[in-house]
Amino acid sequence: VFNTGKPIPEEDLPNLWNKFFKVDKARTREYGGSGIGLSIVKAIMEGMNQSYGVKNYDNGVKFWFTLELDDIRK
Repeated sequence: VFNTGKPIPEEDLPNLWNKFFKVDKARTREYGGSGIGLSIVKAIMEGMNQSYGVKNYDNGVKFWFTLELDDIRK
């Protein structure tokens, strides 16, 4: 998912996956949100032993994850 907004401050990147962490409290008041979404992603991805991450760009932020699934077709 690519968000075309302000990049996330580098010092906040390690905390993004923590419950209730919010980068920009002023923006949260405008758009809402409790700060648990990314912690849920983290729990699911780690529970499935999958990878996930975030990367800053000049024009936004990319959140990514990978799912390695078995082919169950017979």
